[in-house]
Amino acid sequence: MKILHTSDWHLGQNFYTKSRKAEHQAFLDWLLQQITAQQIDAVIVAGDIFDTATPPSYAREMYNQFVVDMHKAGCNLIVLGGNHDSVSVLNETKSLLKQLNAYVVANTSEDAAEQVIPLCNRAGEVGAILCAVPFIRARDILESNAGDSADAKREALALAIKQHYQRLYEEAQQQQAALPNWVPIIATGHLAAVGVTASESVREIYIGTLNGLQADTFPPADYIALGHIHRPQLVSKNRPIYYSGSPIALSFDELSHKKQVNVLEFTTNKTLQLDLLEVPTFQPLAVLKGDLMALEQSLQQYADHSGVPVWLSIEVTGQDFLSDIQQKIQQLTQDLPVEVLQVKRSRKNVQTDTTKTAERTLTELTPEEVFAKRLAQQDFTKDPQQPERLTLHFAQTLASLHEQEANV
Repeated sequence: MKILHTSDWHLGQNFYTKSRKAEHQAFLDWLLQQITAQQIDAVIVAGDIFDTATPPSYAREMYNQFVVDMHKAGCNLIVLGGNHDSVSVLNETKSLLKQLNAYVVANTSEDAAEQVIPLCNRAGEVGAILCAVPFIRARDILESNAGDSADAKREALALAIKQHYQRLYEEAQQQQAALPNWVPIIATGHLAAVGVTASESVREIYIGTLNGLQADTFPPADYIALGHIHRPQLVSKNRPIYYSGSPIALSFDELSHKKQVNVLEFTTNKTLQLDLLEVPTFQPLAVLKGDLMALEQSLQQYADHSGVPVWLSIEVTGQDFLSDIQQKIQQLTQDLPVEVLQVKRSRKNVQTDTTKTAERTLTELTPEEVFAKRLAQQDFTKDPQQPERLTLHFAQTLASLHEQEANV
């Protein structure tokens, strides 16, 4: 049985006010071609189908049409909810999509059987068993006890997540044992594992107050398909725990790595055979850095470019502050097939320019970084433990806001 693992589509995303609709449609068309060419039996989307909890109508139409096309192709589809996805939005068509061999798991459930799904191949035989775990919300698996310390809450939550995975895995083992032949057990997750490399487009994700899970949280499944981190990577050298990454670059700093989907198949001797399919670039993006003279020279590489305009991020170096930098860049690019989406000064230069500090804080820092900078300005000599308490409270508040947004 062939299973394709992908994640973090973020349908409906706007990138510096630019719609990604054409890119996403091109990706879905390409994906359907691969499903047919490689005879894929099931596709797992490990969270963040949509970019926001209230996706635009075209993104929902794109999603629904893909489900129909998958059904026509004879391929199963498993959709897991991510931290960007709304549980109610995904659940509103859950029953209908099930009739088209599309299984939606928007949130965790008390009933383990609802999250353990036998996956059938094109011949109708069970070829794998899936422990379908979406983005976990703390309130779904753990009751908070008043009076518990922050450390006690984190430990209890980590244990509850581990037990949830173990409960599903044991259910999967029972189903596996009832089959005439061995089939692999696959598990999923939408979370940040400890030690992974993230990118600028990845929102800090918390399950309660946990912002990273150890590899031993996961059961000894034959493959663990993760989502949330946009850079494809192997989490553990000793375990088959993989992020497939996002299929298109969701920030300019993701241009340093290729985009992919993971195709897995198990041989008769139970060995995992993993094939990493590179996703084509449907919208060219580039980052240019230098002073104005160097930028002018670099931009000439696009003079003969054909096709869709290249989206650029331009970082200007040099010690002289230019109040008309946007105008200068516009003059350099006005006759070229490019669109400048971002212009910024190098961080080194911005730090020496106090007039730009507030702007950098708003446009370039994450909420966590802004909070940390404000914390560093405060005097806590009378209460050295207060920064830790404030940081924890801030993390809890931010996590609560993210959960409220996801449930809209």
